[in-house]
Amino acid sequence: MSGPVSDRYAELLEGEAVLFEDKNFDYASGGDELGNFKRVAEILNLYPDFPYQTAAGVAIIYMLKQLDALLWGLSMGIHHRVEGIGPRASDVSVYAKLIRIICELKRA
Repeated sequence: MSGPVSDRYAELLEGEAVLFEDKNFDYASGGDELGNFKRVAEILNLYPDFPYQTAAGVAIIYMLKQLDALLWGLSMGIHHRVEGIGPRASDVSVYAKLIRIICELKRA
């Protein structure tokens, strides 16, 4: 079946497939396709009482995702397709400040 909605839906699927491939290249090139998730999970397993359900906990997980992408990219010599070293380093910096603010507000 073809029509404006079906055609647009197919376009969106194609765009998501390209984005998936590019992001997967950035996060996992040269390794496991789910490597970013597994590496961050391994780090978090070191902290059994980590506060996953808090704003600070979520921000730390987001930061770890970006930090892992930086570490993996640098260690594998990846030239990122979506976000390069600069934007990812900036993300880590932003998350660090947000975590600090969240913790300060919690004490206030």
